Amino acid sequence: MSVFDELVGQRAVREQLQRAAHAARLLAARFDEESAEGAEEGSRGAPADAPISGSDAALSQAWLFTGPPGSGRSIAARALAAALECTGEEPGCGQCHACQTVLAGTHPDVTLLTTEGVTITADQTRAIVAESYTAPGSGRWRIIIIEDADRMLERTTNVLLKAIEEPPERTFWMLCTPSPDDVLPTIRSRCRRVNLVVPAAEDVAELLVRRDGIEPQRALQAARAAQSHIGRARGLATDVQVRQQREETLLGALGIRGTGDAVIVAQRVFDHAKKQADAQAERDNERERQELLATLGVREGARVPPAVRAQVRELEEKQKRRATRTQRDVLDRDMVDLLSLYRDILTVQLGAQVPLINADLTKQIEQAAAAASSEQSVRRMDAIATARQRLAGNVAPQLAIEAMMVALRPQG
Repeated sequence: MSVFDELVGQRAVREQLQRAAHAARLLAARFDEESAEGAEEGSRGAPADAPISGSDAALSQAWLFTGPPGSGRSIAARALAAALECTGEEPGCGQCHACQTVLAGTHPDVTLLTTEGVTITADQTRAIVAESYTAPGSGRWRIIIIEDADRMLERTTNVLLKAIEEPPERTFWMLCTPSPDDVLPTIRSRCRRVNLVVPAAEDVAELLVRRDGIEPQRALQAARAAQSHIGRARGLATDVQVRQQREETLLGALGIRGTGDAVIVAQRVFDHAKKQADAQAERDNERERQELLATLGVREGARVPPAVRAQVRELEEKQKRRATRTQRDVLDRDMVDLLSLYRDILTVQLGAQVPLINADLTKQIEQAAAAASSEQSVRRMDAIATARQRLAGNVAPQLAIEAMMVALRPQG
């Protein structure tokens, strides 16, 4: 099984990454040969620095993976990283130790920078830049993957510029963002772009059937409801609670008749998001705190000495940021589901001959379409889009959700 097999509906991307992996293997062999020759001659044993991009048209030391949520940006980045480190006959074989450890996130030369907070901090970025200048220990390359690079502030992104512009010869950078415009032009211009597209629901369903053993009809329904987001589709297909919560949100919006209903539904949606964030915090926070205290030499149940309280406070702040992001991500996912609902209603109103995303709610969608005009559906979709923008702009989540729900009520 190749590391590229989970790039669903991304044939062009798969071919692009396979060419890069083959070119990198040839280049690594050349580097090794030059190092051996240099050692024989008594030199320092390192080949002269040269940009990889100049060595092969298929290769670059900096990559920018872009595509809508669920398209598989981070999957593509990890697949390329695995193919670069692969020791099998075919780059990206998926069977060798290097491929398996990269995909599992345990390869010592592949670093994944993610954020559990709202933004990636400058300190995190400086640390990862410093790491990029260390030589690979066991693999051919040092690889840095930054997921959600769009969560980096402009001053933070500037920290990356020099490292991406002149990286060490055995270092690769991989940035993942929804759009090329999410990073500075100076960064964008120095990266090889990999543009992923939304895969067809049928392709996602086929993956769920093959990989997870899900019944085909349920897999297809989940893939459509998730709008081809692979992770979300798997959740909908395998978790009854996830399906029930989604249905409750959609039916709640359709049941709004006035401002009072809107506030009640908004509170229910907000409480669910907070509950999910709190559940994750309860699951992770105490464990992380105990691990930190053990690392600092503080026995379980003992009083935390003043010398290490700063580290504990830093961990607590990180946990608060993670809870904030989790809550906002859940709310944004709910709003995406609502957008799909009113898209279906508009589809019925206009008589478009396309499949419904929420086919399991066909009856309710047809009733809602008959009770409103297409202009009202468009206004409601605009209200949801505005709420998403407000949430991204750090507006109080509960206020943004309430304003959106009020805008969804029937209006003359």
